[in-house]
Amino acid sequence: MKNLALPLMLVTMLLLSTGHAKAAVINAIAAIVNDEVVTLYEINREAQPVINEAEKRSAIDSAARSQIRRTVLDRLVEKKLVEQKVRELNIKVSEEEVRQAIEDVKKQNNMPNQEALVSALANQGLSFDQYRNQLQEQIEKLKLISMEVRAKIHVSDTEMHEYYNANSAKYTEDETFRARHIFFKTSEKAPADEIKRTMTTALMVLAEAKSGKDFAELAKSYSEDPAARKDGGDLGTFKKADMQTELGNAILTMKPGDVSELVYTPAGFHIIKLEERISGKLKPFEGLKNEIEEAIYRKKSEERYSQWAKDLRAKASVELKDLNGLL
Repeated sequence: MKNLALPLMLVTMLLLSTGHAKAAVINAIAAIVNDEVVTLYEINREAQPVINEAEKRSAIDSAARSQIRRTVLDRLVEKKLVEQKVRELNIKVSEEEVRQAIEDVKKQNNMPNQEALVSALANQGLSFDQYRNQLQEQIEKLKLISMEVRAKIHVSDTEMHEYYNANSAKYTEDETFRARHIFFKTSEKAPADEIKRTMTTALMVLAEAKSGKDFAELAKSYSEDPAARKDGGDLGTFKKADMQTELGNAILTMKPGDVSELVYTPAGFHIIKLEERISGKLKPFEGLKNEIEEAIYRKKSEERYSQWAKDLRAKASVELKDLNGLL
């Protein structure tokens, strides 16, 4: 008798046993890419972890789920095209290349042995073989991109200088400061009368500092920071990021020679005198040349790959099926 079973890649139905035949489609052809298919099962398998992650952050509606699935479909179509191009160009990945990639992953993640990697993969719902296959695909794709995209990219000295000038803020060192401080220890948990006494003393010293009295001598006499008593409250040279938030914010508004108002931190009250502001210097181009070249190269690679992928799809036969709302 002739085998009447449908081919595996055609629509697969799951018949629900309640009542008569209400059928739920669990697999169907979603796209045909140069005679190879992308199935609904593949889309749902790839999309579900993304949907789960999105739902951890907030509830998402059916439209958002559908958009995730359509994005995954586009990605799977591109993946098919890349795989086909890899075969066309006969790109091969050796066992040693995959092994080295696995070793690099373990090293980067401080994994002492293979068991640690397998355990970490299991926590992500992946078997080692699945992960190994993913790595092989990634290496194949990198080789393809290198052949089709990166090998055709050139970064000129003119481009690097233009990028350097346009991003001078990025390559300028942080502004630095030299300052002194006088510290009066207290805390929010201290009795109210103790806080009041500390503040009264601090305000008295603040008035003396603003009247022009020697700040270093005031620090030696009044500061409750042992180091400040020795060196006159010298804080040395520092960047805003090195300071407590409250102190850093106060210093930003000051000019050299200024004495701050009382600055309160969880540790107590501070009086600050700004001695010097040193503007950040632009780092020399020569020392940044490799970094800048890599930044431009990476940007060009992304742009060129995006265009290459569009061109590849435009030349391919890609048929998207109407799945009647199943996405």
